[in-house]
Amino acid sequence: MHIAALDRTFGEQEWRPFVEQQAFGHFIAPGASLEYPAVAPTQYVLEGDQVLVHFARPNPVLDALEANPRAVLSVAGDWAFIPSDWKAIGQEDPALGIPTTYYAAVQIRGTAEVIHDPAAIADVLRRQLATFQPTVSIADPLLAHAAKLKAIRAVVLSVEEVAGKFKYGGNVDRDHREAVIEHLRSRRDPGDQAASAHTERRLDVR
Repeated sequence: MHIAALDRTFGEQEWRPFVEQQAFGHFIAPGASLEYPAVAPTQYVLEGDQVLVHFARPNPVLDALEANPRAVLSVAGDWAFIPSDWKAIGQEDPALGIPTTYYAAVQIRGTAEVIHDPAAIADVLRRQLATFQPTVSIADPLLAHAAKLKAIRAVVLSVEEVAGKFKYGGNVDRDHREAVIEHLRSRRDPGDQAASAHTERRLDVR
């Protein structure tokens, strides 16, 4: 992923809340001799320096991880298309505006461990459920669904590198970005409010 200097994340205080809020991404395992990497869309939990996921046993990402434990969790979201005429302010010609897309993207890279033991799988599921539905009572996975645990594998990705990109108009001046913010707030398409919040938060980047 190319990251221009103006789009580079401010650091963990920026990328971590984004990743936690998205909660869904693509788990990518290059394997050892695959023609293409194994890619699995998945919900996940980011807990400290670990990413917690689980997959059904037939998922090809598991074989890829057994051959090569290196993996990437790719997360993208909070995107909004910015039409060309939004890029013009004052007496500027709207026909000369250049359309773009605002978005955030984070790639978490590290080494993954595939967990086979049912008790350890149940522990990962408990940790996931504590995040996904903390106020909902649920039977313990190991006690209530021991047989079904044999059909899945848990994966714990240890975070070693993080690349974060927050592309929200850092290449243009504050006046142009403020105009885009107003358009986003007025349009209110999915993603517009999140994109406007990111753009406003990064107004001092230039």
